[in-house]
Amino acid sequence: MRPRVFLPVAASAVLTLLSLSGCGYHTLGAATHIPPDVKTLAVPVFATRTEASGTEQALTQAVIREFATRTRFRVTPDAGDDADAVLHGTILKQTTTPLTYNAATQQSSSFVITIVASVTLTARDGKILYANNNYVFREQYQSSTNLPTFIQEDPAAIQRLSSQFARQLVADVLEGF
Repeated sequence: MRPRVFLPVAASAVLTLLSLSGCGYHTLGAATHIPPDVKTLAVPVFATRTEASGTEQALTQAVIREFATRTRFRVTPDAGDDADAVLHGTILKQTTTPLTYNAATQQSSSFVITIVASVTLTARDGKILYANNNYVFREQYQSSTNLPTFIQEDPAAIQRLSSQFARQLVADVLEGF
């Protein structure tokens, strides 16, 4: 005669699955707080109030790519009249700060780039759907002191920072945080 251990295990598994169904798990973009009539999203090039150049392009491209990948919106860089919503971004501050110092070479060997940005998503009717006036992102990179093998690392750090920024921004917009 076999013990009936299988029945309690099966019942436990079913109860676990039923309890997870109400825990807030959902598919990507399912909990969006953007009105359903928004089909086209414009993301014009971010403005900048800094001396650094190129960061606004990197951030804009990363945000467009992330929205296009993670949503069903038609994403365009043109903020024309056909856009249902427009995401405006402004880089308020960009700094590069030495992080570590090499006493042997008397040079900084790693740096951190910090970007502070303001982002607003506005519907066609002027209603603000999302706003964050103080997005702060940082990215660290190493500096090479060997001149024959020198590679400028800060552009790669800006690309990494832009990807992280875009992932977080799109998640925040979709989830309404």
